[in-house]
Order: sequence, then C-alpha cells, then structure tokens
Amino acid sequence: MHRLLRHYGLGLTTAFMLMAAFWLLALVILPDVIMVIYSLRPFLPVADLGGPKDVYTLGNYATFFVSWIHIKVFLLTVLISCIVTALCLILAYPVAYFMAKTISAPAASTLFVLLLVPMLVSELLRAFAWKIILDYKGALNGLLGVDVRWLVSYNGVIVGLVYTYILFMVLPVYNAVQSLDSNQIEAARDLGASRWTTHRRIVIPHAKPGIAAGCVMVFMLSAGSILVPNLLESPNSRWFTQVIQQWFFESQDWHTGSAYAFLLLALCLGFVALMLVLFGVRLSQMGK
Repeated sequence: MHRLLRHYGLGLTTAFMLMAAFWLLALVILPDVIMVIYSLRPFLPVADLGGPKDVYTLGNYATFFVSWIHIKVFLLTVLISCIVTALCLILAYPVAYFMAKTISAPAASTLFVLLLVPMLVSELLRAFAWKIILDYKGALNGLLGVDVRWLVSYNGVIVGLVYTYILFMVLPVYNAVQSLDSNQIEAARDLGASRWTTHRRIVIPHAKPGIAAGCVMVFMLSAGSILVPNLLESPNSRWFTQVIQQWFFESQDWHTGSAYAFLLLALCLGFVALMLVLFGVRLSQMGK
C-alpha cells in the first residue's frame, strides 16, 4: 500500500483500490454468495415460493450424492483435468526454460509473439478447428490416408484443453525460471552435475511457485471449460460443466444447478490448497 502511494499518489492509488474492490465484490464475491443462497433453497413452483416449503435445505446437494452418474462424471472431470494439467506442465516446462535460459531476449520475445498469436482467435473458433482436424472425415485422417476415430472417449477433449490452456502454464513457469540466477546453473555444471540433476536440484525448486500457479490455472480453467467439451466430446464422454448447464438451461432448476456449481468451486479451491501443500509455497508467492 505504501509503495503504491509513493509511486502513484493518493488519487491513482484510490482508483486502483476501488477497481480491485469492485472486481472482488461485484464480480466474484457477490455472485458466489447468491449462488450459495440459491443452492440452499428448494426448487419450487411459483405458487409455493415464500410458503412453508420454501426453507433452507441441503436437498440440492443430496441430489448429487445419490446420483452415481453425476458422481462418475465429476470424478472423470477431475481425473481428465489432472491429466491435462500434467501434460501442459510436461510440454510447457522445456519451452519456458528454453525461452528463459537458452535463447537471447529478442528471440524469446519473438517466440512469445508466436505463442500468443493463437490467443487472438476466440476459444470457440480454436475448438472448431480441432473438431475439423480430428473428425472422422477430417484433415488429420485425410493427411495420413487412414480412417481412425480420434474423437473417442476423452481424447478430443484432452487435446483441445491442452492446446487451449497450455500458455497459462508457460507464462508463470517462464517468469519463475527467468528470475533464477544463471550463475547457479553454470556452477552446478562446473561441479559435474548432469542436466537432469541441475533441473531437479536447482531449477525446479526455484520454479515451484510458477509451476504451482500454472497447475492451478490450467486445472481450474480445464475443469470449468464448457466450449471445448461441448465441441470435442464423444458419445461416451461427458464433462461436469455440461451437467451444470443442463440443470440451469434445460431443467430450469437454478437451485440444483447452483449446488453443482458450488461443488465445482469447492473442488477448485481444494486443488489450490493441494498445490500449496505439495509445492510448499504460499499463495502470495504464486502471484509473483
């Protein structure tokens, strides 16, 4: 706070604080509070609203726990989101290290621009592009001259989610690796450490806050995605956000839908806590 006042003065600092407060209160906290209230009220006909049946209840949450189909979809969403997060980390770490410690700053800037170009296209169009590529009569089968059904199980969803959200892993890992003093890497190599040992003992421990931040962002975005699962799903794949969407827009049951949405929110918060414990970092470190 004192640093903001010193750099920007009272007027700009107040404006920044008001915008941040508006973002947190009006766009984050208030919608979540309304969602929780909705989730604790029963879905009733209009004539029964305000009557003796209109009381706080956990019945909407019970709807989830008595439905094995919805529990299975929830668990599969968690599992596939974890797989997507792991794949993004495996693919993003070498790219982030290459940009931070191997190539020059101008070359890294050029590579950043190339990585950002797909972000100029909407997520919907990128998902449609992968639909065209992976379809049975799509571009990939035409190029390879084969007839393979790529969109089976969760294959298409995994490919689409990794492609869509991998940049959210590259950026925090790059930022963390870049802050590492290159002299430490050179010293490790001079002392005979192998590349793997150097990464395991020096680079990865230093980059833990960035890795944790990237894992949190990719997991939360993947678990909460709706466009990619809708476009790249197969007949035997289903995403938990699709179940929430059905409650809201097909069943018009906003109360049960809110309960399901709160369960997804609780899952994401639990994943954040898990990452903090696994990587041994604080929440403030992840935001650097």
